[in-house]
Amino acid sequence: MHNQPSQAELIAAVKHFIDETAKPQLQGHAAFHARVASNVLATLLRDLEARTTNDADELARLQTLLSAPDETDLGALNQALCDAIQARDLTAETPALLAHLKATAIAQVQVDQPKYSGLRTALKNS
Repeated sequence: MHNQPSQAELIAAVKHFIDETAKPQLQGHAAFHARVASNVLATLLRDLEARTTNDADELARLQTLLSAPDETDLGALNQALCDAIQARDLTAETPALLAHLKATAIAQVQVDQPKYSGLRTALKNS
């Protein structure tokens, strides 16, 4: 039986403490830093929830875009993408490139800034 709390549970507990116990008692600069800390923890929670799916989706897009179905190192594929763009093997006219960049940016904004006003529009248009 595994009864150790998960990373998400630990982060959520600290966020709850900041939001419900510490932040209401703070003022000024300390209250601002508590809000920042809470926002950081919320971002970590979203990233923990989305990372596996986002990385798998990005990997699949890059494997297709770069014709590298056997490459599973996301970092290596991103470096190959940068190299291909720098060599002008892939350009803004490459439809799959723009689709990949848009999907990657949307996934990151969903983690970093889920209340961003343009996100809803980007999701509708993707």
